[in-house]
Amino acid sequence: MRIISGKLKSKSINYIKDSTTRPLKDSVKENIFNVLNHSNQIEVSIKKANILDLYSGIGSFGLECISREANKVTFIEQSKNTFNILKKNLVALSVIDQAMIINDKIENFIDKINKEKYDIFFLDPPFADKDFIKILQSIKKNKLYKKKHIVIIHREKNATDNLDGLVNTFITKQYGRSKIIFGVFN
Repeated sequence: MRIISGKLKSKSINYIKDSTTRPLKDSVKENIFNVLNHSNQIEVSIKKANILDLYSGIGSFGLECISREANKVTFIEQSKNTFNILKKNLVALSVIDQAMIINDKIENFIDKINKEKYDIFFLDPPFADKDFIKILQSIKKNKLYKKKHIVIIHREKNATDNLDGLVNTFITKQYGRSKIIFGVFN
């Protein structure tokens, strides 16, 4: 795995070689950033953005954002082993100062946030996980988003998640087994 673009371009990312995580493939990640950078439907720029990377795993998405000059990325990863790999990646790439890393359940973190607001939300839950809908509901209820924001959700292509009344989806892309949903809180 590697960083695709920006100041960390071509740098390697450590990852776990087991079944506990599903790292974001470079090709899918590249396509997400192409949509972010080139769609006229998205009003948010990665540069100087505050990003909330939920189910962050080894940090592939958030590290790419830091490489592309994001202001700050908050990584939340529940698994201790995966969290340790994430932390090693941040230290190895010398970008730990641009990150907040949380080893906890997402619900616990969201309930503690008061005034922090984010430009970009990236959710990459396990494909079988449906609880991410509750996470989205909490983010919306607590108004953790700026006026101009984007929600990006990585799901299995056959997933039939009901986002009605929660996220206004305006772009959905499929890449192999992955489905990437782009939207805003409505």
